Amino acid sequence: MSGLKRIGLFLLTNFLVIITLSVIVSISGIRLENYSGLLVLCAVFGFAGSLISLLLSKTIVKASYKIQIIDSQNASGRLLDLYRAIHQMSQQLGFRTPEVGIYPSAEVNAFATGASANKALVAFSQGIVERLDDDELAAVAGHELSHIGNGDMITMTLLTGVANTFVMFFARVLASVIANSNRDNRGGMGYFGYYLIVMLLENVMMLLAYIPISAFSRWREYGADAGAADLVGAGSMINALAKIDRNYVKDTKKDSFAMAKIENRHRVSLWSTHPSIEARIKRLQARI
Repeated sequence: MSGLKRIGLFLLTNFLVIITLSVIVSISGIRLENYSGLLVLCAVFGFAGSLISLLLSKTIVKASYKIQIIDSQNASGRLLDLYRAIHQMSQQLGFRTPEVGIYPSAEVNAFATGASANKALVAFSQGIVERLDDDELAAVAGHELSHIGNGDMITMTLLTGVANTFVMFFARVLASVIANSNRDNRGGMGYFGYYLIVMLLENVMMLLAYIPISAFSRWREYGADAGAADLVGAGSMINALAKIDRNYVKDTKKDSFAMAKIENRHRVSLWSTHPSIEARIKRLQARI
């Protein structure tokens, strides 16, 4: 995604939030000038968490997955071929070759992370290296490099920051309205009751906020598949996805980087971060 497109998406998201805010304000009669300081505070906390997670993502993922970094000096055989393919595609896409790592896992998966295109990491499971042939592995690498080139990690961070900000803000504003109404009618609900309402509203609103975020995540997967097809051919990407699907290994532990992986198998719903493999293959077949 280009810088202008990313800014456009960011502004569109804010515009939609402002429209929603205007509707809520007109219905409820809330005077937002009384909440300007709260909005600033929510923005600080809302974006801080997302930005810190992005900046620390490489450090966290290296430790969490026990990633072994490979390069042209320490790799050999297929891994050296993979590194060279990544180096060549990175040059073609116009950014620095990312760090390349292998992590010990039977899952057939890969992902990219990092704070910017020139400070990225692409990681492959041992399972995907063993199961896919060289062309298929290059296609997976092209998919992850397309994520990096499109700035998908940065865009997701911005969208999450917007969601965090307004979920925190709306939850506290509406909880305050409810608390004041309760105080007028029953003498008040107390500090604990107020924060109980805040927590409940935050959970409900975040669930709703993740519907458009998940929709964007699915859209970016299609985009990365298309990017891989442009780099190595649609056929190789189709074969890679089909083989990933056939060799699916269920991860038994919670995975905080599941959204970033090339395959995140869950029942397709409004909150799915990935389209189905079948839908992705169908789109790629249309490119042949």
